[in-house]
Amino acid sequence: MNPAAHSYPWVPDQGDGTYRNPVLHADYSDPDVVRVGSDYFLTSSSFNCTPGLPILHSRDLVNWRIVNHALKNLSHPRYSEVQPGHGVWAPSIRHHDGKFWIFFPTPDEGLYLTTATDPAGDWSAPHLVLAGKGLIDPCPFWDDDGKAYLIHAYAGSRAGIRNKLHLRPMAPDGSRTLGKGKVVIEIDPSLPALEGPKLHKRSGWYYISAPAGGVATGWQCIFRSRSIQGPYEEKTVLAQRGSAINGPHQGALVDTPDGDWWFIHFQDKDLYGRIVHLQPVRWEDDWPLIGEAQDEAGVGRPVLHHRKLLPGGDFPAVPQDSDEFESETLGFQWQWHGNHEADWHSFSERGGHLRLRPHFALNGNIAKAPNLLLQKFPASEFEVETRIEIPHDHASLHSGLVVAGENMAALDAQHIDGKYRLSLMISGESLGALELAAPSLILKLKVGGGGVCRLGLAMSETPFYQIGPSFPATPGRWIGAKVGIYCVTTDVLDPSGYADFA
Repeated sequence: MNPAAHSYPWVPDQGDGTYRNPVLHADYSDPDVVRVGSDYFLTSSSFNCTPGLPILHSRDLVNWRIVNHALKNLSHPRYSEVQPGHGVWAPSIRHHDGKFWIFFPTPDEGLYLTTATDPAGDWSAPHLVLAGKGLIDPCPFWDDDGKAYLIHAYAGSRAGIRNKLHLRPMAPDGSRTLGKGKVVIEIDPSLPALEGPKLHKRSGWYYISAPAGGVATGWQCIFRSRSIQGPYEEKTVLAQRGSAINGPHQGALVDTPDGDWWFIHFQDKDLYGRIVHLQPVRWEDDWPLIGEAQDEAGVGRPVLHHRKLLPGGDFPAVPQDSDEFESETLGFQWQWHGNHEADWHSFSERGGHLRLRPHFALNGNIAKAPNLLLQKFPASEFEVETRIEIPHDHASLHSGLVVAGENMAALDAQHIDGKYRLSLMISGESLGALELAAPSLILKLKVGGGGVCRLGLAMSETPFYQIGPSFPATPGRWIGAKVGIYCVTTDVLDPSGYADFA
C-alpha cells in the first residue's frame, strides 16, 4: 500500500534549524521517551492493536523512525477477538542497569514489564508485576540508594478511583512490588482525572509529572518533594492558554547530553488520534517551565514553531508509511486489529505481493475482524492507493481498502463470475456499487481537510473514479482513525482463498 504522492504528507523538520509541531502527526498516544547517550527512544499506548508498544528512534526529538515493537501479542486469550479501548494503555520506558525497561498496563489485568538490551532487538515476554483491575500508567524509579519504586494511577472505569497516584516499593529487578506502599498524591475527587505519572530526580528534588483535567481539555502538573514519600507541592506548568493546542499534557520530560530539557506530550485531535508535540523546557527555582510565555503563575503555552535541539543531520526523517511489499516482513507501520497469527499473511507465495488469507466475519462485519491490517493516519490530508487481486472462484471472499474507526468504512471487493463487484460499505450499509471486468484493481483513498474521505478506483481513463458519497473518518475507542487492508470470508466452513496486494 503506497501513498499516491511520493513526499511524506507531514514533515516537522523545516530544514532551517527549526521544527513545527506536531513532531508526529499520528496517533502515538501517551508517549514516553528515554535518552541513552545521544539517542532517544519513544514508546506509546497501543490498546488492542498488535504488535504493540511501538519503538521509535530519534537523534533530535523531531525526526523519528519506527524501529521495532516491544510486544508481539497481548497475554490474555480474550484479545484474539477485537477489544476496542482495552489492551495496552500508557507505558513508561526507562534505561537502567544496561537494559531497556517498559512497564505498561492492561487495565483489566494489571501492570506488566518487558525488557531488552537492544530496543531494536528482541524484548522479553511480558511479566505480570502487579495484578489488579483498574491499575494503570506505571512508571519505575531506581533511587541513588539502590531502592526501586513503582508509581501508578487508577482507572475510574475499573477501580472507582481516578484522583490518586500510588507509590509502591519494588524489587530492583522489577519482578514484583514489595508492599502496599502509599498514596503520595491525591486531588479533589470532583476534579477530572489525575493520571500518567512519571517520576524523576534532579538536584535533590523528586518530581512527579502528571496530566490532569481530561484527555481533550486538560493541563500538565508537576509535583515535587525533597522526599520520595512526600509531601509533594503542586504546580501547573502547561495549559492551552488561548492556543490551538487543546489538552497539552501526558508525556515525557527528557534531558539532552548538554543539560537542556524538553517535554514530549500529546494533543487529542479527534479522528487523527493523540498526536505528538515537542516543547522547550527551562528551569526556574527548581521548577520545570514548559512551552513559551509563562504567565504570572508559571503556566506555559504550547509552541507551534521552535528551534531544533540539533541544527543539522541526515534529515528529515519521518515514520514509515509506504510499503511496496517487496520485503519478507511487514513494515513497522502495520498493526493488526487484535492478537494475530503468523499464517494470516505471506510474502513467499507470490513475489512482490502481500497475500492475506481470510478470517471468518459473520455477515461480512469487518468491525469484529482481528485481521484488519492497519496503519495510523499520517497527516490531516493524504492519499493512499493499493493494487488488489482476488481469485474469481471464491464468492464468499471479501477484501479491500478500509478506513477503520467507530464507524467502519470500506471499499469492498468480491470477484464473482469473472467480474469484480465493488461496494462502498459504511457501518455495514452499501452506499454505492460498481461492477467491472479486470484482472486486478487499484483502490484509492483521498483524505481531505477535516478527515473527509473519498474511496474509489484509479483507472486508465481517470486517475480517480469515486464510488459512493464522501464520508467523515471517525476515531475508534481511545485511538484515531486508521487506514488499511483486509481479507475476510462469510463462509465459516470455507477458509480458503486469498487476496494479493501490491
